[in-house]
Amino acid sequence: MSRRAVVTGGGGFIGAYLTKRMVADGWSVAVVDNMVRGDARRFADVADDVELFTCDVRDQAALEKAFAGADVVMHLAAVNGTENFYTNPELVLEVGMLGALAVTNAARAADVPDLVFASTAEVYQTPAVIPTPETIPLMLPDSLNPRYSYGGGKIVSELIAFNYGREHYRKVQIFRPHNIFGPDMGWKHVEPQFIMRALAAKDAGDGTFPIQGDGTETRSFLYVDDCVDGILTMYEKGGHREIYHIGSEDEITIRELAGRIGKIVGIDLDIRPGALPEGGTRRRCPDVTKMRGLGWSPLVSLDDGLERTVAWYREHRDDKPANDLM
Repeated sequence: MSRRAVVTGGGGFIGAYLTKRMVADGWSVAVVDNMVRGDARRFADVADDVELFTCDVRDQAALEKAFAGADVVMHLAAVNGTENFYTNPELVLEVGMLGALAVTNAARAADVPDLVFASTAEVYQTPAVIPTPETIPLMLPDSLNPRYSYGGGKIVSELIAFNYGREHYRKVQIFRPHNIFGPDMGWKHVEPQFIMRALAAKDAGDGTFPIQGDGTETRSFLYVDDCVDGILTMYEKGGHREIYHIGSEDEITIRELAGRIGKIVGIDLDIRPGALPEGGTRRRCPDVTKMRGLGWSPLVSLDDGLERTVAWYREHRDDKPANDLM
């Protein structure tokens, strides 16, 4: 008899890739998603093998029905996308914190033994240590800045998961993904925004390419398949009440990222610096020693991942939805 997993946010970017992988691995999978930001199209290839609960992650009664008989709940539902942090902070906070409470209480009521929560690198904001280990203090620099609605909500979510998990679960784990990217990741993240801008620049024959900041800001990007592999490796081999970074240790500048995307698109970009939004982080790169200790390491290079991602957005560039949360 196959094990049963429930993926909240399974119509989202990482959630859909996780759903497809778990079906392929022989799990019985259910998805909880209200499809406001998610899209069942993302897991259409395995739709016949997925039980879909179209409900809100804040609805505990509905979650209890969805969670019945599950061996693990993978809680990925959230309102992500940096633009949304600034423009929809109330919704970001409500889905983040009330969703965490509803999921944790519903899983307990349904006697689910294992709980996995997705957190974020945003819990550090501006980390003092690079590469950043899981052990540094979490940071909320300014409660007046809506940017921190997401990171602040995730800090609270971690507290909920671990403190409720002291007595009520066999295994509770947190993973903090660091800049995961890939095909069909939405439209409000740096890669799709750069790709769409580069495609438009090529069409116009004008390589002028404005960016936020001066381009020396750094990130490290992990392809989505490697992220999913990391989540499942953590779940199978990791410990109870543990936190794991899932990301790449290859740190690059935003200017270099734009240049690589331009090269793939086929245009030489004239990168023009601009203002950096208040609250933006200048450097971010995780220490993934803990995950490597479980036998995991990234397999897809940045360039290979970008090639696949550019190809998808080139093909689907006219599919950008009117939904401003996407």
